[in-house]
Order: sequence, then C-alpha cells, then structure tokens
Amino acid sequence: MFRRSGRKGNYAYTVARVKAKKSLLLGEEDYNKMLQMSVPEISRYISESGYQKEMAELAGRIEGIDLVEHATYANMAKVFSSILAASQGELETMVAAYLEKWDIWNLKVILRGKSYGLGADEIREDLVPAGSLGAESLEKLIALDSIDDAIVNFAKMDKVNGQELLDIYKESGNLGSVEDYLDKYHYARLLASIDPSSRPTKMFQEYVRKEIDVRNLETILKLKAEGIYGEQVMQYIIPGGKQVDKKLAVQLANAETIAAAASDLSQLEFYEIIKDLVEADEVRIRDVVSEMKRYEIAQAKKFSHLYPLSVVPILDYMIHKEIEVGNIRTISRGVESGLDKETIKGLLVI
Repeated sequence: MFRRSGRKGNYAYTVARVKAKKSLLLGEEDYNKMLQMSVPEISRYISESGYQKEMAELAGRIEGIDLVEHATYANMAKVFSSILAASQGELETMVAAYLEKWDIWNLKVILRGKSYGLGADEIREDLVPAGSLGAESLEKLIALDSIDDAIVNFAKMDKVNGQELLDIYKESGNLGSVEDYLDKYHYARLLASIDPSSRPTKMFQEYVRKEIDVRNLETILKLKAEGIYGEQVMQYIIPGGKQVDKKLAVQLANAETIAAAASDLSQLEFYEIIKDLVEADEVRIRDVVSEMKRYEIAQAKKFSHLYPLSVVPILDYMIHKEIEVGNIRTISRGVESGLDKETIKGLLVI
C-alpha cells in the first residue's frame, strides 16, 4: 500500500478544488464572534458557515455540544474524502498516505470503545472516515466481537503485519503499545510514499519530518513533566524526524527535568518561538505544543505560496481544515464548561 505511482498527479485540478474550499474557512474574526455566543448560537453560526448539511442530518439524533462535535468531524471527513477521490497518480498516493492517520484514529476509537464495553452507536459517533477506509469497512470492524479480531481484520484492510500487531498486543496486554506501533508505522509509510526528487515534494517530506519532531518533542516534554525520563521515553520516539534525531532524542530523554533539557532544545530551529515558555518557572506543556503547532502552520503556508501547483497547497488546506474543526470544538467545549473568553482564546490555534 502507498507504493509510489509512476504517473504524475492531476495537481492543477485538485489544487483548484482545494483553493475554492480554502476561501470558505473560518478566520480569527469568526472565532471572536463565536466566543461571544452560547453553544446553540455557535451551532447556528457554523450551520451558516459550511456545516449546514451535517448539522441538519444529525440534529434529529443529538444536540448541544455533541451536535457541534459530531457535525464538524463528519464535515471534515466528507471534505477530505472528496480531496482523496479527486486526486490521481502520485498525488493520490501522497494524499492517501497522509490521510491514513484517520484510519488509525478510527481503529483506536474502535479498540478503545470495545475495551470499555461501549455499544456500536457510541463508538460510531467518534469515527472520522476521512482516510482510505470508508464507512462500510469501519462498520465491519465495529461488528466484530473481540479486540483481537478487530486488530487482525484492520491489518488485512490496511496492509499491516497483523500477526506482529497482535503479538505486540498480547505481549504488552495494553492498547497503548498497539497505538504506538501504528503511529510509527504511519509515519514510516508516509515518508516512503514521497519521492523527494522535486522541490515541492521535498518540501512535503521536510514538513512531515518537522511534524515528527514536534510529536516527539511533545512526547518528551509530557513524560518529563510526569517525572519519566531515559529509556522509558525512547520507546515512544517516532523515527524519521528532521532535527530530533536519535542522538538528540536520547539527550533530551536523559535530562531529568525540562530546565535541564533547555540547552539541548536550543539546537532546534524553532526554539526561539518556545524559548520563553520552556524556560519559564512553570512550564505549561499545552502552551508549548500550541506554539509548535503554529510553527507547523506557518511552514505549510509559506511553502504553499512558493509552489502553487503541487501537493503543498493541498496539505496546507487539510492542515487548516483540521485546525478549524479543532478551534470550533475548543470554543464550544470552553463555552459549555464556563471558561472565560481569554482562556478559551489562548487555546485556539490561529
């Protein structure tokens, strides 16, 4: 799966479709308006801003915060599926490999749901069929009786080594090991799907490697905040990063505190944007992660302008769409929880 295609992609056609979709994305002004609203008002607002069909389809079954969350995920899944369906050749290969993360997300939802004894409807509500596995395939996984069966059948659908995945689960006895394996496998296949012989595809490859850096740094900081360091951290590191290679990862992992890791962190090209946060007396991991996410967005946006007829503007749109959905959900949850507006605003990625 995700073998490179010998055919060039239909970049002009797909980019034109994506450009039209990007013009409809919400902006900072929209989020500021939503911060002044109640959850029902937010529901009406997003219904008038591109989510009308999903809101209408789900309104008869769910309401309130659940309606907002499920409708935004359903909309994102539909949009991403349409981009994948429109893509051809090497472009389709790269888009499919990038969107595989949603296949893995869905498997995690199904496995966790089964482990908690949730019913099919409860599991189904959190699925995002935005990858290669459609609703029919996901329904087959939900219908299976055991976690073992779900793992084996997913492996067949996604061309993963099912026996290896099952052995990992049986040996560890927890789903975290399966999830860790799949995350590493996803990034390995995504990098392998990209032919970096052209400048735009090389930019895409570098973006993915920087994304791996951010994921790894987030993992290291979170574990360090919990007093976990050394070899225990290294088992969660995803290979393939651009700057956080194995040597630097080991150095960061071995530092017993975040403060002790500051000098090693200073080697990273994006360190300046997180410097004050990392060197603060009280490090707020959530704020550090938000700043790194903003860095990712800026990189994708920069490259999309440089290479308008390539995979990069398509990636840029998908990133912004994910962020839009995340921001809507953050505002809705914050309003529902009674958080003050400034706190909610600080959690948004803009």
